[in-house]
Amino acid sequence: MFLFELGSLPFDELQRKMDWRHARAPRVGARDATQFIGPGDETISLSGAVYTELSDGSVSLDDLRAMAGQGEAWPLVSGSGRVYGNFVITAIDERHAYLMADGSPRRIDFGIDLLGVDDPATITAQQASA
Repeated sequence: MFLFELGSLPFDELQRKMDWRHARAPRVGARDATQFIGPGDETISLSGAVYTELSDGSVSLDDLRAMAGQGEAWPLVSGSGRVYGNFVITAIDERHAYLMADGSPRRIDFGIDLLGVDDPATITAQQASA
C-alpha cells in the first residue's frame, strides 16, 4: 500500500481517461455500422512535484518502482474515500531540478501512469453466476 500524502509524494494533478470499444462494419453510402463490444482501457496519470526539504521523494519513487516491479494490481482510493478501482503501474517519469553542489535535487517532478484492471474476484463471481 502506498499513500500519496505530504510526507511521501503528493500529486498536483490527476488525469483520468476511459474508453469503450465498438466493432465497426463498413457500409456503402453510409457511416460504418457499430456494435458495442465492451469497456476499453481506463488510465490515470498522476503528476506533481516534491521538494526535498519537505520530504524524500526519491524514497517514495523507489517504493513505487518496487510496487510496479511486482506486477500486481493495487487499489486506488482518493483522499475523500472515492474508490477508483484496481490499477497496475505502467510507467514512472522522474525529473530532478535545481541541483545542489553534490548533485542532489531540491525538487523532483514526477509522473505516474496507471492502467485499470478488473478485480479477479469480481470476474470469478461473474463467471460462476453465468
